[in-house]
Amino acid sequence: MTGRATDFSEEIDRKTSRSICDAVGERLQRSLPPDSHLPGQLQRLIDELGRRDDALFRVE
Repeated sequence: MTGRATDFSEEIDRKTSRSICDAVGERLQRSLPPDSHLPGQLQRLIDELGRRDDALFRVE
């Protein structure tokens, strides 16, 4: 820990949250070799996160 007090009372809007998630995802994709395969259980968890993310951020 850095000893800094963290205030979690401020929330970010949905657009900013989505932008951050997209940026993290892009960086992760660039850092993995294109032919890398994830273990089955990890791939299932990532797929589930994607489904939940799509459902949460679906624009209607």
